[in-house]
Amino acid sequence: MPVNAAVIRGVQKLVLYETRARYFLVGSNNAQTKHRVLKIDRTEPRDLVIIDDKVSCSQSSQTRVTLNAFNFSALSCLSGFVRFLEGYYIVLITKRRRMADIGGHSIYKIEDTNMIYIPNDSVRVTHPDEARYVRIFQNVDLSSNFYFSYSYDLSHSLQCNMTLLQMPCDAGESEELNTSGRQDSFDIFEEEGLPTPVVHGLINEPYAKYVWNVRLLEKVKDIVHPDWLLYIIHGFCGQSKLLIYGRPVHVTLIARRSSRFAGTRFLKRGANCEGDVANEVETEQIIHDASVMSLTAGSFSSCVQVRGSVPLYWSQDISTMMPKPPIRLDQADPYAHVAALHFDQMLQRFGSPIIILNLVKKREKRKHEKILSEEFYPAITNLNQFLPPEHGIEYIAWDMARYTKSKLCNVLDRLSMIAENVVKRTGFFVNRPDFYCHTLRPDERWGDLGGKVTPNGRLQTGVLRTNCVDCLDRTNTAQFMVGKCALAYQLYALGMIDKPKLQFDTDCIRLFEELYEDHGDTLSLQYGGSQLVHRVKTYRKIAPWTQHSKDIMQTLSRYYSNAFSDADRQDAINLFLQVFQPSESKPHLWELPTDFYLHHSDTMVLPHQQHSYTHWWTDGVLTFLPSPYDEAHCEKNRRKVTVKRVNRFDESIDIYTEIFKPYELTSFDDTFSIAMTNSAREFMPKTVGLDPSPFTVRKPDESAKSVLGSKSSKEEAVLQRKTAASAPPPPSEEQISSSSEDDSEEEREDEGTASQRSTPIRLSEPSDSVRAHEQRLPPVRETYGLNLLAIPPDEDILIYHRSEIQEKLFNIITIYNSCFLCEYVLNCNLFLAPVSLFPSDSIYEVSAPEVDIQSREVFECHVQTGRGWVRTLCQEDVLMYREYIKNRYM
Repeated sequence: MPVNAAVIRGVQKLVLYETRARYFLVGSNNAQTKHRVLKIDRTEPRDLVIIDDKVSCSQSSQTRVTLNAFNFSALSCLSGFVRFLEGYYIVLITKRRRMADIGGHSIYKIEDTNMIYIPNDSVRVTHPDEARYVRIFQNVDLSSNFYFSYSYDLSHSLQCNMTLLQMPCDAGESEELNTSGRQDSFDIFEEEGLPTPVVHGLINEPYAKYVWNVRLLEKVKDIVHPDWLLYIIHGFCGQSKLLIYGRPVHVTLIARRSSRFAGTRFLKRGANCEGDVANEVETEQIIHDASVMSLTAGSFSSCVQVRGSVPLYWSQDISTMMPKPPIRLDQADPYAHVAALHFDQMLQRFGSPIIILNLVKKREKRKHEKILSEEFYPAITNLNQFLPPEHGIEYIAWDMARYTKSKLCNVLDRLSMIAENVVKRTGFFVNRPDFYCHTLRPDERWGDLGGKVTPNGRLQTGVLRTNCVDCLDRTNTAQFMVGKCALAYQLYALGMIDKPKLQFDTDCIRLFEELYEDHGDTLSLQYGGSQLVHRVKTYRKIAPWTQHSKDIMQTLSRYYSNAFSDADRQDAINLFLQVFQPSESKPHLWELPTDFYLHHSDTMVLPHQQHSYTHWWTDGVLTFLPSPYDEAHCEKNRRKVTVKRVNRFDESIDIYTEIFKPYELTSFDDTFSIAMTNSAREFMPKTVGLDPSPFTVRKPDESAKSVLGSKSSKEEAVLQRKTAASAPPPPSEEQISSSSEDDSEEEREDEGTASQRSTPIRLSEPSDSVRAHEQRLPPVRETYGLNLLAIPPDEDILIYHRSEIQEKLFNIITIYNSCFLCEYVLNCNLFLAPVSLFPSDSIYEVSAPEVDIQSREVFECHVQTGRGWVRTLCQEDVLMYREYIKNRYM
């Protein structure tokens, strides 16, 4: 059985049973064949007492009868436990929605949650401020852009997850995870020399920086089985389908927002004392061939970018609220200590080179943004003097706002040059070696590509870090341009295009731009309180005149949010992330004049060891550069990677059962994600005869969305289904042959103008557009390194015709399964042999069923009776009829 990148969690459905003394949380997999029981004590007013036997078993009939006597509610999964001033609450996810799919691993968005108080009312100790804390905690809307997955680690990148498959597994066993005497896992870095175990799945320890409920699960992490622990991220997740001549390619965008130093726009600026910056988001774009639904057998590529505030001690004075509060430096940091801590984290996670794209203004009448640039560049210079030159931090400063106002400069052209340089330096991840077409038709840009080349593909080494003041509008446009450049290289690496170059006004880039705008709007709402003000079309200077009024409304909405609602949102984030934990011995959250000391905890504690200003990186990081230290396979870096041995018949690792769910009634739309944005359905023009390639440059008015105006994609899909259902049937062959060329030409013109009319199927030769489409396809020799013969030999043609006859006969027998037809086929002089090398398991082999004489007589009697030929009744029939009359009427 192939190794999966992650084991599917065995607890995907929950049922909560209630008694006066306990809560019973019964978890099961989707098929409900494996169950786990968690017992929560309700007699403790303040402590959390949980009992977990860590045994997975089938639900016995006795247990089912006993538990069904209690009140219960159907739930989805466990999110964590939280306590304020009274007892503990359990946070449960009650509704989910599937958002994306990566190699058969589903990613879900939280739709609804529920908080349940654990202690019983008889032992509850009430507090007057408890209800207020509950309201503040619930201000963090978990149904707004929180995501999780049962089988895919969302806190790590695709490259980090897939490198687990290449780790050596010749390791010994570690300590037991349960008390039942069965070992579920072992550490792969322990003793060597033991035989290689049978591995069916790998579990990686999540990256706590991007997990938002890590504090909520901290109390029970070492008590319960790992299947109960479900980690959630905050940010954005979107997926669209790019159809390349019918070949589906999924474009997925995942944004992970950091849970450290998290908050709102004006209340969280710069960095804290541990090197965590405000509004830090890791954005990853994943491209994979959706025709193969497997994380190990499919073709995948990913590229990672980072945005975040300038890593300095700075803030903005909001005592007198204004659109642009003055920027001030809070602390002097001559040795760039906080910047060193921040870039040390980046070197560990991404490797080198670290490229900084600073988009803040350089020239201002009154110093505002320029203050940050004047402090940031010397800090980078100070850190680089201690690093090896080949691994130094690269700094690119560009005043994007000034270039936008200039009529002679094209902003996106300059960003394209920067993006090309960045992608060539860092590279990207591909899990497949180079194709033959790259050797046969090389591209000069492909030879200069950076990163690390391995026998199994390519790895990204280093990352681009983009920032402006807010890391919203300018940053999102810059990241889009870098993502556009990386998308071209990714599609070229997967063999989808012939050169790594994509142009604007194509279906592919329109789809990608819409995905990035949704990504930017979501992150801007989370941090700034409004959607993006300046978009890609704004910098291209093709935005419609109505966009200016929308920009003004978004600016006012952002100003209102920053002035009135950001303080409440910041309190809710601090309470949800457990940065502030309520206690009787300290002031309440709403009584604190500032939350500075909550996020800068080390400022009040003297360090035990003085930090070195020259050796500012973690020991061992430089040894593995340019590769990331977190992905290095070494004894010093004991990353918590767990290899779980699972029975190959266990449904918890069956990807097919997880996706298609044959054990329950599912919706076709949900299974195949028809509602996903599709390039052919929503961006390709509806006129007949145009180039169906998503890489063809089209006029702006040719887009499918501009044709329909304000109609949404869902309305368009429904309208197309209705018109297709009400369309007349295709004409017969006689009607087609009798129609003249003039009439057919007029019909083609009418059909070309009507975007919602279905085209009838014509049994004729392919048109010129079809021939042109076939000529545009690259030859097989150039793509795969082989060539097909022009004329197949006679033996192959004979085999093809024979298999065609066999398939037709097989379909006829399946549909019209009558005895006479079977007898006819049986008596035919057809000598049919299986095409397969196997003697008797080919589905195209015709083997007529044997019909006994009695069954044939019954069928013949039935047919004759239907024709009116009634035969003489025998004595048994007469007796049966008399018995029927006696029971029916007497």
